[in-house]
Amino acid sequence: MSTPARPSTEGSVLERHFKIAERGSTIGREIRGGIATFFTMAYIVVLNPLIIGTQTDSTGGFLGGGDGPNLAMVAATTALVAGAMTLLMGVVANYPLALAAGLGLNAFVAFGVAKLPEMTWADAMGLVVLEGLIILVLVLTGFRKAVLHAVPAPLKTAISVGIGLFITIVGLVDAGFVRKAEGGPLGELGVGGFLAGWPLLVFVVGLFIIITLHVRGVRGAILYGILGTTVLAIVVEAIFSVGSQTNAQGEMVNPTGWGLNVPAIPTNFVDPPDFGLLGDFSLLGSFDKIGIISASLLVFTILLADFFDTMGTMVAVGAEGDLLDEEGNPPNSQKILIVDSLAAAAGGAASVSSNTSYIESASGVGEGARTGLASVVTGILFLLATFLSPLVAVVPYEAATPALVLVGFLMMQQVRDIDWDDLEIAIPAFLTIILMPFTYSITAGIGAGFVTYVFIKAVRGKFSAIHPLMWLVGVLFVLYFAIDPIKGILGVG
Repeated sequence: MSTPARPSTEGSVLERHFKIAERGSTIGREIRGGIATFFTMAYIVVLNPLIIGTQTDSTGGFLGGGDGPNLAMVAATTALVAGAMTLLMGVVANYPLALAAGLGLNAFVAFGVAKLPEMTWADAMGLVVLEGLIILVLVLTGFRKAVLHAVPAPLKTAISVGIGLFITIVGLVDAGFVRKAEGGPLGELGVGGFLAGWPLLVFVVGLFIIITLHVRGVRGAILYGILGTTVLAIVVEAIFSVGSQTNAQGEMVNPTGWGLNVPAIPTNFVDPPDFGLLGDFSLLGSFDKIGIISASLLVFTILLADFFDTMGTMVAVGAEGDLLDEEGNPPNSQKILIVDSLAAAAGGAASVSSNTSYIESASGVGEGARTGLASVVTGILFLLATFLSPLVAVVPYEAATPALVLVGFLMMQQVRDIDWDDLEIAIPAFLTIILMPFTYSITAGIGAGFVTYVFIKAVRGKFSAIHPLMWLVGVLFVLYFAIDPIKGILGVG
């Protein structure tokens, strides 16, 4: 009997390591898949600086120091960590999964952690490092299964939906599409109830561009939408000289001007990257600033969002590529989770927020990727993107924030998975979702959902249905919400 011809990659270093032919792929498919994944998720290099680089901590400091945002530094470091951790995923776990700073997680760190009284960016990022290390321990000990089953699935879904709404509100407010009304309701449309000014027109056009690309199934719709809207903003500014909303002192002088950056063709398209954010974290500084209970709850909250996103993403990507075993698990699942937990810690250590697995990796799998070689390609492209960080300083809020609105919509779609007829889960889910955008606090939404869930189960006499971990977290959140009255009773400042 003759031996069948083997693929040309048989015996090569790439084949032996990545098992390309064994998984029914080719080197060409892996390269195409890696490129597709990069262009589908490269928007994070712009959006992460927009979310964390433009916000001050409670002391008024920006990431990396200085009197104003240093978006180029945040962008370069965002691309660096994404590239390094995606490479690690490809080489160690041999899985077509890319990682980068997590949307939702970065918003939580910026608005729910760094702005707490006395907290600095270094303290906030220290909590992210701690969260990543804890997840690593959970993975190595197998305790992750206990955590996975402790929190009801609909409550996890509600957290994701709530963060989606929160991101949408951030996008609408940063763009000036929604603004605080003087002496009126919480917010109003544009300026005085009208969409006044060229920048708001650019935002609206940009939103429709991204929607059009998305509904037509264009891979990389978010990235292309940001780039196209930025070009439009540059043209508008060149013609009409709109100018900035604020003066050099940060005072509002032009309500119909551009937010964040005045768009213009950059003097440099490529620059040596500045990685000054690396290592700028304080591992335990937050425990002195806000106390053990508050800090522990924040770590748990970050862990919760990070941990379950990863589990769902790696399974979804595996299903897309028919890589799951008979039990629905991807190959090398333990290694995937280890790399992902290291990425969370690495994101905090680099001050760009927790890095996590991206569902956009499915676009690469759709192009034929089946191995970690695709992730190696994606990682290399992210590393090359570190030299393009000057371009980020060109993008105004109005060109980037339409992407946040679409991301919010995508996260909102999960709301269908909540059983709204089951009051024991529907009410906690509802409070989780609405309190995040209305209080501008992701922590408040998660805490309200957990406490209400435990309370409803208890008043209906279903004590045995409450996981011990939910009891613990519920009590901790009660203490968190009541911390000021408790301090008053105890006479603690």
